[in-house]
Amino acid sequence: MSELKVYKCTICGTTVEILNGNGSSLTCCGQNMVELKANTADAAAEKHVPVIEKEGDKILVKVGEVPHPMDPDHYIVWIAMVSDEKVVKVNLKPGDKPEATFCYVPGATVYAYCNKHNLWKKDVE
Repeated sequence: MSELKVYKCTICGTTVEILNGNGSSLTCCGQNMVELKANTADAAAEKHVPVIEKEGDKILVKVGEVPHPMDPDHYIVWIAMVSDEKVVKVNLKPGDKPEATFCYVPGATVYAYCNKHNLWKKDVE
Protein backbone atom coordinates (compact mmCIF):
# COMPACT_ATOMS: atom_id res chain seq x y z
CA MET A 1 0.00 0.00 0.00
CA SER A 2 1.70 3.15 -1.16
CA GLU A 3 -1.30 5.45 -1.05
CA LEU A 4 -4.35 5.71 1.17
CA LYS A 5 -7.64 5.55 -0.76
CA VAL A 6 -10.59 7.30 0.88
CA TYR A 7 -14.13 7.47 -0.49
CA LYS A 8 -16.88 9.83 0.71
CA CYS A 9 -20.65 9.92 0.35
CA THR A 10 -21.66 13.35 -0.94
CA ILE A 11 -25.05 13.06 0.76
CA CYS A 12 -24.39 11.92 4.35
CA GLY A 13 -20.60 12.45 4.59
CA THR A 14 -19.74 8.83 5.45
CA THR A 15 -16.11 8.02 4.63
CA VAL A 16 -14.56 4.65 3.81
CA GLU A 17 -10.87 3.73 3.64
CA ILE A 18 -9.87 1.07 1.12
CA LEU A 19 -7.32 -1.44 2.38
CA ASN A 20 -7.26 -3.60 -0.74
CA GLY A 21 -8.85 -3.15 -4.17
CA ASN A 22 -10.08 -0.02 -5.89
CA GLY A 23 -13.45 0.76 -4.23
CA SER A 24 -15.02 1.81 -7.51
CA SER A 25 -18.30 0.03 -6.72
CA LEU A 26 -18.88 1.54 -3.26
CA THR A 27 -22.32 3.05 -2.80
CA CYS A 28 -24.03 4.96 0.00
CA CYS A 29 -27.41 6.72 0.14
CA GLY A 30 -28.25 5.14 -3.21
CA GLN A 31 -25.32 6.57 -5.18
CA ASN A 32 -21.65 5.89 -5.89
CA MET A 33 -19.20 7.22 -3.33
CA VAL A 34 -16.57 9.70 -4.56
CA GLU A 35 -12.84 9.00 -4.23
CA LEU A 36 -11.10 11.85 -2.40
CA LYS A 37 -7.84 13.01 -3.96
CA ALA A 38 -5.39 14.27 -1.35
CA ASN A 39 -4.43 17.93 -1.66
CA THR A 40 -0.79 18.94 -1.23
CA ALA A 41 -1.03 22.75 -1.42
CA ASP A 42 -3.19 25.02 0.68
CA ALA A 43 -4.56 28.38 -0.37
CA ALA A 44 -7.22 28.52 2.36
CA ALA A 45 -7.07 30.78 5.40
CA GLU A 46 -6.99 27.72 7.65
CA LYS A 47 -3.98 25.54 6.93
CA HIS A 48 -4.45 21.85 6.17
CA VAL A 49 -1.18 20.54 4.77
CA PRO A 50 0.61 18.40 7.38
CA VAL A 51 3.83 19.86 8.79
CA ILE A 52 6.42 17.24 9.73
CA GLU A 53 9.04 17.80 12.44
CA LYS A 54 11.66 15.06 12.86
CA GLU A 55 12.64 14.44 16.47
CA GLY A 56 15.19 11.60 16.61
CA ASP A 57 13.48 8.35 15.59
CA LYS A 58 10.01 9.98 15.73
CA ILE A 59 8.12 12.57 13.72
CA LEU A 60 5.65 15.07 15.09
CA VAL A 61 2.91 15.83 12.57
CA LYS A 62 1.03 19.08 13.01
CA VAL A 63 -1.82 20.02 10.71
CA GLY A 64 -1.00 23.43 9.26
CA GLU A 65 1.76 25.91 9.86
CA VAL A 66 -0.87 27.69 11.93
CA PRO A 67 -2.76 25.08 14.00
CA HIS A 68 -5.95 23.93 12.30
CA PRO A 69 -9.19 24.76 14.17
CA MET A 70 -10.55 21.96 16.33
CA ASP A 71 -14.09 23.25 16.74
CA PRO A 72 -17.17 20.98 16.86
CA ASP A 73 -18.18 22.02 13.32
CA HIS A 74 -14.66 22.17 11.77
CA TYR A 75 -11.84 19.89 12.86
CA ILE A 76 -9.24 17.32 11.85
CA VAL A 77 -10.88 13.90 12.21
CA TRP A 78 -7.69 11.85 11.91
CA ILE A 79 -4.02 11.88 10.98
CA ALA A 80 -2.48 8.77 9.40
CA MET A 81 0.93 7.62 8.24
CA VAL A 82 1.22 5.12 5.38
CA SER A 83 4.45 3.19 4.82
CA ASP A 84 5.07 -0.07 2.98
CA GLU A 85 2.00 -2.18 3.80
CA LYS A 86 1.19 -0.42 7.07
CA VAL A 87 -1.25 2.31 8.08
CA VAL A 88 -0.98 3.93 11.51
CA LYS A 89 -3.80 6.32 12.37
CA VAL A 90 -4.61 8.66 15.24
CA ASN A 91 -8.27 9.65 15.61
CA LEU A 92 -8.95 13.15 16.92
CA LYS A 93 -11.97 15.00 18.23
CA PRO A 94 -12.91 18.66 18.72
CA GLY A 95 -10.76 20.24 21.41
CA ASP A 96 -7.72 17.99 20.75
CA LYS A 97 -4.51 19.40 19.33
CA PRO A 98 -4.33 18.79 15.57
CA GLU A 99 -1.16 16.71 15.83
CA ALA A 100 0.16 13.16 16.16
CA THR A 101 3.48 11.40 16.74
CA PHE A 102 4.70 8.47 14.63
CA CYS A 103 7.91 6.48 14.24
CA TYR A 104 10.17 8.03 11.59
CA VAL A 105 9.94 6.12 8.31
CA PRO A 106 11.67 7.83 5.36
CA GLY A 107 9.49 7.75 2.25
CA ALA A 108 6.24 7.33 4.18
CA THR A 109 3.25 9.58 3.46
CA VAL A 110 1.28 11.44 6.12
CA TYR A 111 -2.42 12.20 5.60
CA ALA A 112 -4.84 14.48 7.47
CA TYR A 113 -8.62 14.41 7.06
CA CYS A 114 -10.64 17.59 7.73
CA ASN A 115 -14.38 17.15 8.19
CA LYS A 116 -15.01 20.18 5.92
CA HIS A 117 -12.06 20.28 3.52
CA ASN A 118 -11.36 16.57 3.03
CA LEU A 119 -7.98 14.90 2.51
CA TRP A 120 -4.45 16.39 2.66
CA LYS A 121 -1.03 14.76 2.45
CA LYS A 122 2.71 15.27 2.68
CA ASP A 123 5.62 12.90 2.09
CA VAL A 124 8.12 12.18 4.86
CA GLU A 125 11.70 12.97 3.78
